[in-house]
Amino acid sequence: MNYLTRRLITFPIVMLGVSILVFVAIRLIPGDSITAMLGTEAGLLTPEQKQALSAYFGIDQSWLTQYWRWITGLVRGDFGVSVTYGKPVLEVILGRFPLTLELAVLAMIIAIAVGLPAGVFAATRNEKRSDLVVRVLAMIGQSTPSFVVGLVVIYILSAGFGILPSMGEFVPLSVDPLANLTQMILPAAVLGLAFTASVTRISRSAMLDVLGDDYVRTARAKGAPARHVIWRHALPNALIPVVTLSGVEFGYLLGGAVLVEQIFALPGLGRMTLDAILQRDYALVQGSVLFVALNFMIVNLLVDLVYVALDPRIRLGGRS
Repeated sequence: MNYLTRRLITFPIVMLGVSILVFVAIRLIPGDSITAMLGTEAGLLTPEQKQALSAYFGIDQSWLTQYWRWITGLVRGDFGVSVTYGKPVLEVILGRFPLTLELAVLAMIIAIAVGLPAGVFAATRNEKRSDLVVRVLAMIGQSTPSFVVGLVVIYILSAGFGILPSMGEFVPLSVDPLANLTQMILPAAVLGLAFTASVTRISRSAMLDVLGDDYVRTARAKGAPARHVIWRHALPNALIPVVTLSGVEFGYLLGGAVLVEQIFALPGLGRMTLDAILQRDYALVQGSVLFVALNFMIVNLLVDLVYVALDPRIRLGGRS
């Protein structure tokens, strides 16, 4: 049995554990979905009407029965019906996921495009003033919460320049790419700030380790240009920690974009999940968490496969 097969076999086991955790956690929150959905109007319902709604959404049964009905539905591809939207959960998730995916991809592109060169720059100027500046900026970026940066950016743009970020009605990339990027670039930069700082620090540390290796000294002794030594010899071997960090962070970006989406009023998966929790929309919360968990596992599997492409000495699940 090869590495890929073993990893794929673990997917259902992990998903089962996540499903149990999220199923129990959402039901430990006080209140019920019918009252959260209707608000004060729930008091106007007759007991028969409330019982009919509970039966329709499947929350009138015991937890064990509800879980069994839900998990057997998942096997058939049925994630249930959202109380909030009155639609199949999978349809609602797939309608919101493209925005969150685009936000995460843009944030990762910004982080790699800025953080990787900054880390290499700092490593090649180790212990110099420019290295210290990069390290201080990276620490500030990594320790500043994204929601704080987002609020400060909005305040500066509104109070200092009299403009506001483009918020409100989301324009899909397929409809108007320019308007979409105008709307998404600022939230992506805010979301990717801490990621950029992490990439900078990891790439700097990895480059410092690689620059002291024998093959780098040999390349320099042969008279290879400094730029060629750094970008062609040292950098490819320093990318593995960066790839590891990128895979983990990308998974967090998919599930942790809720604050940025909330601040910039973006109708993404994170904001939808937060609203679903507040509305006690059990099926939607459960489906969203499972969907994010599945994407997280897929991303980490792809990262492991990229290791082999970057370093042929690595043999997954076997000898190196």
